[in-house]
Amino acid sequence: MSGGAQFKARFSTRMLNGDYLSLTIWPGKSDPTAEVLTVQVRRQSSQGWETAGRLAAYRTADGRYSQLPEKLPRQADAVKPEPIDLTESGEDSKG
Repeated sequence: MSGGAQFKARFSTRMLNGDYLSLTIWPGKSDPTAEVLTVQVRRQSSQGWETAGRLAAYRTADGRYSQLPEKLPRQADAVKPEPIDLTESGEDSKG
């Protein structure tokens, strides 16, 4: 939830294996009386903190729940496509 949204509540605990389990409750974007609940497991790696698992659910103002789809990887984590040099005919110039 970017854009400076403030969470309503946040709880965290360290698990026996050293990972952190957290629950955060956010206000809904289009309906502030709704809520988004996120549960994450995060761990320290050689590259810094990484998310090992995440689950998000949406609670409507009238109390109905639904699971939200997985978030796409951040652009920094995404696989970058390799550029291909094409000739005017549309064929790969390396071939």
